[in-house]
Amino acid sequence: MAIRPIVIAGTPEGEVLRRPAHRVRDVRDRAIQKLIEDMFETMRDAPGVGLAAPQVGVPLRLIVIEATEANPPLVLANPEIVKRFGRRRVTEGCLSVPGYQGELWRAEQVLVKGLDASGKEVRIKAPPNSLLSQALEHEIGHINGTLYTDLIEKPEDLYRIRVRAESSR
Repeated sequence: MAIRPIVIAGTPEGEVLRRPAHRVRDVRDRAIQKLIEDMFETMRDAPGVGLAAPQVGVPLRLIVIEATEANPPLVLANPEIVKRFGRRRVTEGCLSVPGYQGELWRAEQVLVKGLDASGKEVRIKAPPNSLLSQALEHEIGHINGTLYTDLIEKPEDLYRIRVRAESSR
């Protein structure tokens, strides 16, 4: 396993964050399985709740999400939101937009389909008002070329936060 550099929005490398990612052909491929391991290690080191392959510079439709509520860690290849339910205001940040958080609207609940790490098709109905629901929308946004900052309605809804110093790691 390896910690990969996280791509930052607004940099030349960050262009990968602005383009729809390519479908994963075979999630069981050894290189994809290694990427999944690296993504979990990178996300946990950051630390973050979720990570999409474009955030480590790989333009593939692949996301990982840390264990949340009653759900184990999650891997989804080629995920799609099938249905959104309700609407809620959330505070969100992103590893690719360090130093900022924003207030935006997300669904109360999402139904998502995709392939798990073994290539089996799965459907996930996230619990209402859950971190999992928010993380699924956020990470699927990444593979579609969308950042959470694109969803912020007013400039004052995006604000600076204190980022932990690199030397404290």
